[in-house]
Amino acid sequence: MRVLMKILRCEKGASAIEYALVATLISIAAIGAFHNLGNKIDMMYNNVGNAM
Repeated sequence: MRVLMKILRCEKGASAIEYALVATLISIAAIGAFHNLGNKIDMMYNNVGNAM
């Protein structure tokens, strides 16, 4: 019973989960930004190609 209570009170895993959540949110934001940037660059190249 003492071992179980010791495991439940340990907070090392909570920190790791918080860092994983922050990293996930940052990666989702980066993917969205890259997707948007890629669409704008594609549109720019299409405009340049049509102008030629």
